[in-house]
Amino acid sequence: MSRHSRPSRSPNPPMIDTDRTSNPSSNSKTPSSGVSSQHSSLSAPRKYNPDAHPKRKLRSQYPRGETENHVEYILVASFDIDKGPIMEHQYPVAITGDEHMLAELMLPDQAHVRNQDWTIFFLHKDTSQEEEEAELKEEKRRRRQRRRDKAAGLLEPDDVESGDEVEAGEESADDSDESEPEGGEGPPLIYVLNLVNTKQDKTAKRGAVVKAMAICTRHPFLHIYKPLLLLALEEYFKSPHPATLELLYEAVNTMDLSLMPKLSLLERYLLQASDNKDLFVEKFEQMIQMRMAEDRGEPPENVGPLSESPERRMDLTRNGTKAHVVAHGMYSVPRDTHEFETKVIYNGIPIPIKVPVAISPETVGDFSLIKLIQTFADPHTKSPQPFALHPHLTTGGAYTHPIIVLANAMLTQKRVIFLGHNRPSGEVAEAVLAACALASGGILRGFTRHAFPYTDLSKIDDLLKVPGFIAGVTNPTFENHPEWWDLLCDLPTGRMKISNKIEPAPLTEGLANFQQQNPGYIAAVNAAANGSASNDPTGDAAFMNDVLRSVAARHGEGVIRAKLRDWVQKFTRVSAAFEETVYGASALYIGVEEAEPGNENVSGHGYVWADTPSKLRELAGGVYRIEGWRVTRSYFSFKQDLAQLYTFRPLKSLDLHHLHDRLRLTKLSPAISREIYLALSKYTHSYDEICQLLTVAPESHAGLFYVALGLFHKDKDVRLKVVDLLERIAEHEAGRHWWKALSRFEKLAYYRIRREADAEMKSKLGEKENLGIGNGQAMMLERRTS
Repeated sequence: MSRHSRPSRSPNPPMIDTDRTSNPSSNSKTPSSGVSSQHSSLSAPRKYNPDAHPKRKLRSQYPRGETENHVEYILVASFDIDKGPIMEHQYPVAITGDEHMLAELMLPDQAHVRNQDWTIFFLHKDTSQEEEEAELKEEKRRRRQRRRDKAAGLLEPDDVESGDEVEAGEESADDSDESEPEGGEGPPLIYVLNLVNTKQDKTAKRGAVVKAMAICTRHPFLHIYKPLLLLALEEYFKSPHPATLELLYEAVNTMDLSLMPKLSLLERYLLQASDNKDLFVEKFEQMIQMRMAEDRGEPPENVGPLSESPERRMDLTRNGTKAHVVAHGMYSVPRDTHEFETKVIYNGIPIPIKVPVAISPETVGDFSLIKLIQTFADPHTKSPQPFALHPHLTTGGAYTHPIIVLANAMLTQKRVIFLGHNRPSGEVAEAVLAACALASGGILRGFTRHAFPYTDLSKIDDLLKVPGFIAGVTNPTFENHPEWWDLLCDLPTGRMKISNKIEPAPLTEGLANFQQQNPGYIAAVNAAANGSASNDPTGDAAFMNDVLRSVAARHGEGVIRAKLRDWVQKFTRVSAAFEETVYGASALYIGVEEAEPGNENVSGHGYVWADTPSKLRELAGGVYRIEGWRVTRSYFSFKQDLAQLYTFRPLKSLDLHHLHDRLRLTKLSPAISREIYLALSKYTHSYDEICQLLTVAPESHAGLFYVALGLFHKDKDVRLKVVDLLERIAEHEAGRHWWKALSRFEKLAYYRIRREADAEMKSKLGEKENLGIGNGQAMMLERRTS
């Protein structure tokens, strides 16, 4: 079973396995006689399976010719010794709002004592403009519906309104906008990335000149503009004129992202949860093929995913490889499909830019969750200090891990302040953004809209009007006012403090109902409230130990974010189970018509526990946190998101997450597991349905291991159905990577079962042929005899 003794096997025909990375030591420039070998998808042609690819038309996230700019405004502020912070220039037009307040935000406290500092802050867009855009979008949606009604014969052919006739390209682009809801709670934010530089100048007052330049964009990946801001601010010090801002504005808005494919919600989740650098590489290839066809004057609609012969992809190369450098290719496939690689030409200098392809909600900038965790975990590990008890926050007692306290504070909408005395404001802002992503997990919303990555003492009155804010400050005065905050996170010391002025947890109807329905668990509820709970009923301590082990093993930022996403997802599913237990129904679960009514083995839904006592223990331990979350804006936003996303869920009649968890976490009888495996095979066929199955079996949870265990089921029909399911997954654009990750043991079982099934089929066909030949000979003999 040596790795090198046998060629790798796949349910598909053998592929041409060539050098993915181009050997840099090779001097040969002779083109290969086979397919270009820069990445794994450029392989021998195989049978085209339409269900292995999406039926929706592939399009760009940022199509060419769009009127929306990447950057809306560029601002420059400076510090005047007599007037204080002043706004010098705004390009292309003056931004609405208080200029003096903007200048103060751009020049943070103690900026003059550092040569360089970064800050991030958010601006709320003008509501009137948002209303106009909403009306325009509604009008387009109404026109699309009229066209569909007309096509279905519901309207008379001569029933025409002005504006019904639109270009076909506009119609298709608009239709694809309806693929998934974007989600949101008001006008979109404008994200501001700000750079402050201090230049020593003996001719100036106080011997220094302080200037700040900011880029205002609607893209949450605003960190990509950092190298451009560094160059532009340096240039502005030499030439402080609006022409310098115009040069930067034109450069960033000519950035070409038109070859970055637009992914569906399920595809984005798969890409975020996977470290595979080739995942969905086919989409990048297809985007390039469509562009090349467009350059040749051919209709791009003729380009199909993976259905073309390999000759169509001969000139596709991987960015950064020797083949790409030698070929001087105009288009190239990115080295890592998580990031789209492009360039911005500024002042004659090509600046390489990497734009994230899949972005989670509440993810802004390039923060590090690992850094946030280490900042507060290390002091707690070396010298634990007890917290003041609060049922919403200290769910594990007085020594609850600080990261869990922070997550609980965010989930229950407490006022959180990150204090970084004598620290750069950029460090404080990064901690705020990381905390928003920690509590969101890419699932919940409502944190960044009420976050203030950097603010100062002069804005305290406005800050206190915001319920459940998350703010970053550098002024130590905040620590002396516990009435301003509920949780203070001190970055220099790595300690957190719960305010003695925090509101106590109220007694709620849900808490009273749970105690009334489960009198045996009243003691567990009281223990959770007074911090005397033992044996970790919520599992938070075990979860943090797992996270810290991953951090110590240097597993990387992606792994940590995936673990925190799992924790948030588990919390929402446990909350839904709590609501069903206490109220009889949950607002977090939409009841549907079951796939197989009466079959209890496949009709369940929600989080899975080993038994009822363990379920009630966990609910009792988390009852205060759940009840605290149920009155927050993130809870109500989550309800709205679930209702919207349910409409676009490909498989509604089965809870695949529930079924997979039962295979993964519980001991099942052969009869029950048979029903689950048969249901998975029966209802998972299309591209989107397989995507949905892969989302509940991420690589971090052993991938397809538990699905493939059906290959060892005692019933032959189950084994054959699982083989069919795995074959469909292996042909899938994303599923083929899950197939590759399966163990050799399970792959051997797959091939053995398929070989036996093929042999049995051939045997039956042979018997029929022999039987046919025998009957023919007997008839001829009878004729001769007669």
